[in-house]
Amino acid sequence: MASSMAPHGWASPENWPAMSRAQCRDVLTAPGQRFEMGEAVISGVPTRIWKNAPANLRLVAQAGEVHGERDFLVYESERVSYDAWFRAVATLAAELQAKGVGKGDRVALAMRNLPEWPVAFFAAVTIGAICVPLNAWWTGEELAYGLQDSGTRLLICDAERWERIAPYRSECPALETVIVSRADNPGEDTIMLERLIGRSEEYASLACDTLPDVDIAPDDDATIFYTSGTTGRPKGALGTHRNLCTNILSSAYNSAFSVLRRGEALPDPMPRTSLTVIPLFHVTACSAGLMGSIVAGNTLIFMHKWDPVEAFGIIEREKVNLTGGVPTIAWQLIEDPERHKYDLSSLEAVAYGGAPAAPELVRRIHQEFGALPGNGWGMTETMATVTGHSGEDYLNRPDSCGPPVAVADLKIMSEDGSTELPTGAIGELWARGPMVVKGYWGKPEASAETFVDGWVRTGDLARLDEEGWCYIADRAKDMIIRGGENIYSSEVENVLYDHPAVTDAALIGLPHKQLGEEPAAVVHLAPGTSASEEELREWVAARLARFKVPVRIAFTRATLPRNANGKILKKDLASLF
Repeated sequence: MASSMAPHGWASPENWPAMSRAQCRDVLTAPGQRFEMGEAVISGVPTRIWKNAPANLRLVAQAGEVHGERDFLVYESERVSYDAWFRAVATLAAELQAKGVGKGDRVALAMRNLPEWPVAFFAAVTIGAICVPLNAWWTGEELAYGLQDSGTRLLICDAERWERIAPYRSECPALETVIVSRADNPGEDTIMLERLIGRSEEYASLACDTLPDVDIAPDDDATIFYTSGTTGRPKGALGTHRNLCTNILSSAYNSAFSVLRRGEALPDPMPRTSLTVIPLFHVTACSAGLMGSIVAGNTLIFMHKWDPVEAFGIIEREKVNLTGGVPTIAWQLIEDPERHKYDLSSLEAVAYGGAPAAPELVRRIHQEFGALPGNGWGMTETMATVTGHSGEDYLNRPDSCGPPVAVADLKIMSEDGSTELPTGAIGELWARGPMVVKGYWGKPEASAETFVDGWVRTGDLARLDEEGWCYIADRAKDMIIRGGENIYSSEVENVLYDHPAVTDAALIGLPHKQLGEEPAAVVHLAPGTSASEEELREWVAARLARFKVPVRIAFTRATLPRNANGKILKKDLASLF
């Protein structure tokens, strides 16, 4: 039953919930139902799977083709139908094959959210290549690292990213071909994407409407998404076709679960319009968002750059039903003074993941928009969705990230990984299911530490309540999540240590209402040296992406406090701010 409390002024409706979590699961996963489950052996481990999930991403693309002339992608004045998108995918897939790209070859993708992003992604994965979506906010050096580490043979990027990468091309020996979009003069040894498939308005006239014939199994490699960790460089999480296809049913399961909890009949599927404002190089947007949207026939609207007032105009004009991404977006939609000038009544849901959200935000979404709030928990290593939380359940438990979907399991383990802890105890969160990736690309030791017999050790501290709802108590050690972007402390600290005046440094997260948290540094300077806060911030900015730059830097006369093992006591540093 619902909690007797009314968090942040919310009172549960009478007779809610209409069903328990177990009852909802039994109804939704019954034989013959859409969410019926089966079993597959994945990496030697018997695993529950969605019986009706597409077997591979070729079938997802073909499901999209069925939506024909319905708008799929909208970007400023550009509109691309599902049929036009599929023709562009098929055409580019054939071009990639002609350039020697085959099964298992890495095709990197580095660009902002543009109509050609889903074209390039599906052109690669439907011929069995491994798509490597690179963080478009990375510096040239960081992008080059992703190309080197993945052994990318072919890169598809926009002009902005190519300008950053070009100086490092000689450092990427495996990179044979570069295809650049929206560039007037990309330079020698590059190919303009428009010469292969035309501009977005020309996709509909492409003659090719059949994918090259390639045999792809569910557990074949599909993607490498780079994740931030707490030790050294980013690691590439090697995802499979099954991983991404699982999300299609997982997202739909969470929606259906919320309907049954409300005591309503499951509605017939209906396409929605979504304002997609988080980058597609994140698993949240690509796996949890893009995959299900294609199967459902949703219309996705991209923005060149996030701006809340521009978003209001799009929501009103396009009758947007869904938006969100990270809590930052929701806060800005709520608090912008221009909001009341626009008709936002089409909004049905504002959902997000990737960063913790204040319980107040959950209530405000419902109060201000009449829309249902939603969130969930996952990570790059789980290809996004493991838990889901929306509607009345989220309003009732605003500090939870929800229960796991039916094909996933969670458990709380002791720090050494030897003992499962009881209900209510806080320990390390472990997760398993068909969404868990194979491991880290080229890093067998890191993979062995993180992936254990089908389970992924998340590094997050959490607890589970008696009904299975998950509560994240803290995130991976030394990890800072700024508006959905992961920042690992050691990388920034190492850059600070490289400054000739710095002898001690630590990065911590400061709470931030919209972004969740922001990075701040504490440093100790060598005797007889000097450096200002601005000088050190500029030092970091010259070497790392802007979102990793500390917003504040505090100086200490003594070296930083440490425990008996020599580890800095970061919990003692926040008081300096």
